[in-house]
Amino acid sequence: MTTGFPAGFRWGVATSAYQIEGAARQDGRGPSIWDTFSTVPGAVASGDTGDVAADHYNRWTEDIELLAGLRVDAYRFSVSWSRILPNGYGRVEQRGLDFYRRLVDALLDKGIEPFVTLYHWDLPQALEDHGGWRNRDTASRFAEYATIVHEALGDVVSKWTTLNEPYCSSIVGYAEGRHAPGAREGHGALAAAHHLLLGHGLAVRAMRANARPGQEFGIVLNQSPVVPVTDDPADIAAADRQDCLLRRQFTDPLFGSAYPGELTSMFGAITDFSFRHAEDLAIISAPLDYVGINYYYQLHVADAPHREPDPAKRTAHDIGVDTTQLPDVPRTGMGWPVEPAGLTTALTDLKARYPRLPPIYVTENGCVYPDSSAFADVDRITYLQEHIAAAEAAATAGVPLRGYFCWSLLDNFEWAHGYKHRFGLVHIDYPTQRRTPRASYHWYRGFISAARQVPA
Repeated sequence: MTTGFPAGFRWGVATSAYQIEGAARQDGRGPSIWDTFSTVPGAVASGDTGDVAADHYNRWTEDIELLAGLRVDAYRFSVSWSRILPNGYGRVEQRGLDFYRRLVDALLDKGIEPFVTLYHWDLPQALEDHGGWRNRDTASRFAEYATIVHEALGDVVSKWTTLNEPYCSSIVGYAEGRHAPGAREGHGALAAAHHLLLGHGLAVRAMRANARPGQEFGIVLNQSPVVPVTDDPADIAAADRQDCLLRRQFTDPLFGSAYPGELTSMFGAITDFSFRHAEDLAIISAPLDYVGINYYYQLHVADAPHREPDPAKRTAHDIGVDTTQLPDVPRTGMGWPVEPAGLTTALTDLKARYPRLPPIYVTENGCVYPDSSAFADVDRITYLQEHIAAAEAAATAGVPLRGYFCWSLLDNFEWAHGYKHRFGLVHIDYPTQRRTPRASYHWYRGFISAARQVPA
């Protein structure tokens, strides 16, 4: 049985609003960029949308019982910005706030701590119509939204996360075009990355100004260690560029109080970085109480020609790197390599790189595998066992690890993959919305119960 985790370690599961709530036009909710993007032909597999998803907005009491049955300590979920502010700012939709209040109260009644994420990729479409995260004003709007939710729930919620994976919101959404809003840009994507961090900093500052005792504030980042496929200097340099784009573009400003210098050399031809203002780094780098780390796989990369020969026309995704390299290891149902040691590396690297790093939670870790008829998902259980052991190895090595959240409680709308891939500990039959716990649900429940019996 695991013994390397500290006393008070939190075991939980995670979800996000757009992926499970559904009720896209219920109770005054406004459209988000994912509502718009998912209607674009070819943007999402099978033309799926999040209009219904797992219908959590209407079936949340059933899902609370599933959480209670799982015996988790904590539940990480996100708030839909456009459910609270249909236009992104201005008029507040009280029915949206009431929904999250009911959810939080029910969690607390079951002894489950709510971990609230304020932004998990679902920007109100009205703000995107005015430039979205390319626009500096969106950072201020985010702080206003955070203040509203914090004021409404701050008496019962202690853990407040600003952003989930700003890399995906900026680079995947504004440079690669694979996620909403589906843009393929250079300058705009880099501006979006900066304004997301600025919005984070402004939101933390605003919430701290009215914080209650015991409240903690953090951010969640995806951390895929980047591995060069050979020891050729060109591949090593490519790995450094990819690491800069994916990780250090966000971690350096947050925990090192500076942007990596490589960003200028990598992207000087497509942006002048005038979106950075002198005071921004002080706002972005204000101390945090925790950082969440999402880990699924390592990236194995090689040097490659630029897709666009003209440097001035490149997107912020085109850095001369081939990220399609896959090692000869087992893969999940999504084709992702299964490398548990990468989680240990992600955590220990962060600790070594940033002396003022706050405590860490693994806020997402999970997998997709085909279901058997009895949901006896042996591969998922093995995956979780191996990755929890990898997290334990990091804790034993001195990483200040405070919790682990499995992704995900429920099968959900898996972004551009639609409903094809299933991450849930609980299977959703979408036509009927029937919930059926998989074998991994029962395994995780047993694991959590056993972990609590280990002497501190």
